Amino acid sequence: MRYGKAETLALLDAAGVPYDLAEHEAVFTVEEAHAAGVPFTEYGDKNLFLRDDKKRSYYLACMHDQKRRSIKEIQLAVSSARRLSFASERDLAAKLGVIPGAVTPLAALNDTEHVVQVFIDQSFIDLGRIAVHPCDNTATVLLRTDDLMALLQDRGSRVQVVDF
Repeated sequence: MRYGKAETLALLDAAGVPYDLAEHEAVFTVEEAHAAGVPFTEYGDKNLFLRDDKKRSYYLACMHDQKRRSIKEIQLAVSSARRLSFASERDLAAKLGVIPGAVTPLAALNDTEHVVQVFIDQSFIDLGRIAVHPCDNTATVLLRTDDLMALLQDRGSRVQVVDF
């Protein structure tokens, strides 16, 4: 089963995870989201889907959308011994089942082989909430960071908190 917006929202409901939902026009970048007036900006999430140079390890770095980090800084934060680069759109579709602009930690639900390691920025732990797309860039959900991490871990995803 692939999780899109409807499936993701249904799963949140079935799991009893409280959330606020905002539907909006499709946004592909943080800048577009801000320009479109997408709410929950204090908790906005930016996601980078990365891979190592041998295409053996995949990482989803989830950080506050106002943070600017180089791939080298992310590599150090996630303790990767190998050089990291952006994964291809093809890998994004195959591993997480989403398109560019819809990348979200919730897309780890589509990683049935559990090859993607999800890294959540410490700032979201400190804030207690995170605003993410529900596997579709026409909506944003605001939920507790702990609930997000528990949901992903309950379904076999490897989730770790790092300070980006």
